[in-house]
Amino acid sequence: MNATTISADIISYTSLSAKDKEHLNLKIQALLSDLTEKYNAEQFFGRIAQGDYVECAMLSPKYALRTALLLKTLVKSVEVSDTNDRRIKYFREYGIRIAIAVAPLIDLNPEKGIIDGEAIYLSGRTIKNMSTSDKRKVVMKETMFFRSLDAEQQDNYDAMICLLDSIISKCSQKQCEVLFYKLSGLTEKEISEKTGKNQSTISQHSSAASWNAIEKSVIHFENHIV
Repeated sequence: MNATTISADIISYTSLSAKDKEHLNLKIQALLSDLTEKYNAEQFFGRIAQGDYVECAMLSPKYALRTALLLKTLVKSVEVSDTNDRRIKYFREYGIRIAIAVAPLIDLNPEKGIIDGEAIYLSGRTIKNMSTSDKRKVVMKETMFFRSLDAEQQDNYDAMICLLDSIISKCSQKQCEVLFYKLSGLTEKEISEKTGKNQSTISQHSSAASWNAIEKSVIHFENHIV
């Protein structure tokens, strides 16, 4: 039976100030805690393995795409201060690199911090091969990946993930904030109250960020992935 893992690394993490790194890690940890409660039935387990590396796993692949997009939009919604490192522009544009893998897991034990099996190897290898953390010159083509042992499944979802990657990479920090709350299940009225912005502004950000296309993709994934 297939499970799912997500491996991710924050792009140009070393370009951030110490204060921004701490703030970002706290935001990610809060999201992982929320997902642990929300997807308790799936035995969701998420952790920041290193300062810039995130791992998640759960028994069902159903919520893998939503989780990945929550991570992506959360990181891109975080406002960071300017530093002397020119690579910070890559953080602002791309935020985080994410690989979703749908494959079996031998062991998933949140209490012992164990994620073991083909799924975590697939997602982890993908991120390791794409990592730019130690490179001065960053060449960015894709930042979201789908991996499966099933060739048909790989073909079915690879293009979808690639298109979503392209859409979100073009979104602004404010648009990503709206996408994050929408992926979390909030209405535009609730987002307006939470952010202190007019509901019309929230609607404009939502439309500009192609929310309808993102929502349809997520629903399709949740209804058909196995």
